[in-house]
Amino acid sequence: MDVLTITMNPALDREIIIPHFQLNTLHRVFEREKLISDPGGKGINVSMMLSKLNDTPSIAMGFLGGYTGRIISEELRKRYPNVTLNFIHIDGESRENISILDEINHYITEINAPGPVVQEPDLLHFMKLFNTVVSRTKITVISGSVPVGVPLDTYSILSEKAKESGNKVYLEARGQLLTNTVKKCCPEVVRPDMRSTNKIMGKEVESLNEYMEVGKEIVSYGAELVIISYKFKHDLIFTPEGAWILTIEQGELDESHLLGTGDAYVAAMIHDYLTTNHSLLERAKYGMAAAMAKTTYLKKEMPSLSDIEKNLDNIKIEKLD
Repeated sequence: MDVLTITMNPALDREIIIPHFQLNTLHRVFEREKLISDPGGKGINVSMMLSKLNDTPSIAMGFLGGYTGRIISEELRKRYPNVTLNFIHIDGESRENISILDEINHYITEINAPGPVVQEPDLLHFMKLFNTVVSRTKITVISGSVPVGVPLDTYSILSEKAKESGNKVYLEARGQLLTNTVKKCCPEVVRPDMRSTNKIMGKEVESLNEYMEVGKEIVSYGAELVIISYKFKHDLIFTPEGAWILTIEQGELDESHLLGTGDAYVAAMIHDYLTTNHSLLERAKYGMAAAMAKTTYLKKEMPSLSDIEKNLDNIKIEKLD
């Protein structure tokens, strides 16, 4: 098994499709297909998408609790046999996240719950299991939030252990989780989570120069590849060799279709790493093509390999530095 994904704070994702969604009113949903429930959490999403992308297997780890945790586990076993589950089951209730998708007004409204409290014995149990599992993999994906009880330096500890085992580490996080991990044990691939924030490494970023500074800063801590979303249709790419901007040249992206694009991006990069000898820049371009292809679907869905390939020619690469 090549890939290990870490989701400390899994969720049952509920997606509700409501055209013309408005606040402070009653919305009735009559079609069952507009009510979607999926296992969720960023690491789990990557495992699910890898499973759909050329049947790539993975191991998924984290914490699951209560009735919601059992649903997440059962659905993963039933629908994604290529995902091996190694979750720690704890007291408390795993969270539910709600996304309201409005294709008419092109909105996503998201409500994310906090998740259960993780006790110290459960965290110790997880770390012991992680140390065993990571020794058998090549890539570790650490992404998303952590529940109460998990210290904000945990991702840096996981990154260090994974690197000691010879793994390439992919990180997608935000806030103090991102900053602590980058500064203490920087993963090889870093993709700051920019949802609803313009802060990276504790700094407000607005101008291109500010984005450039923070991207180079992350590289200076040891990252081989840094990907930062910039102005919706652009990604900034940083490696020790320089900086580039990737631009989607044609077509409009529907913001109501963005759910899961980041996870498709990461899954596609991992697939590219496992199956090709592409450069880091080409790997990032492949991930961006997957994210773009995903926007043809409203719900969380991994595009096919052929759909990803079709979108590669629509991405322009320009050297910045």
